[in-house]
Amino acid sequence: MACEKSGRLAVLIDADNTQPSIIEGILSEIAQYGTASVRRIYGDWTSTALKSWKALLLQHSIQPIQQFGYTKGKNATDSAMIIDAMDLLYTGKFDGFCIVSSDSDFTKLASRIRESGLTVYGFGEKKTPSPFVSACDKFIYTELLRAKINENEVIVKKTATELKMDSQLVRLLRNAVESSSDESGWAHLATLGATIAKQLPEFDPRNYGYSKLGELIRATSLFEVNERLIGEGPSKAIYVRDKRKKNES
Repeated sequence: MACEKSGRLAVLIDADNTQPSIIEGILSEIAQYGTASVRRIYGDWTSTALKSWKALLLQHSIQPIQQFGYTKGKNATDSAMIIDAMDLLYTGKFDGFCIVSSDSDFTKLASRIRESGLTVYGFGEKKTPSPFVSACDKFIYTELLRAKINENEVIVKKTATELKMDSQLVRLLRNAVESSSDESGWAHLATLGATIAKQLPEFDPRNYGYSKLGELIRATSLFEVNERLIGEGPSKAIYVRDKRKKNES
């Protein structure tokens, strides 16, 4: 699903809750949304548990922030990330934040950043608690990025029958088309994508095996898809309409 670029981004990574193997995929994904002007990763770098991260930091220009675990059972890394995020927010130099963690402790932080009018992109595993996912403008599951890097992990495309049986997906798409459409029932694909993102931050056509929203919509066989030329140039705009609307007219 296409997303508008958010300019300068601050990327904050929780090393305790992120696998080093997906950092390349994360940074590649972030590049679609803006420029990672700040790249910081937080953890106790004296610990052997983070040893596999160290070789990647220089390669990807990520600044390690040392945070000792002062008290057993308390996550000092989260606190350091939150404090730094607020400091960066107050500089007024950024257009958005990327929070890389599967920890729900960042829910309030994401909400606070959004209250300031900035975009929040979350990255975490599918086990990430829903409050944190919902607090972000867009949330990307890192399993998708891992599959993108590892050719042996293939996300199988769901068939039209399987997609139609997914009542949550069908309801989401139909409601989004209806709320984004004109009087004739046609909805511009870009507007449709933005509407879906507002309703469900974790929505991603790649979860169903499709790289783009338009491909997923076509695969459901529930919608008409119309491509229209923009002016006299080669560019095209894609419009979508619920097939039930055609039957009503």
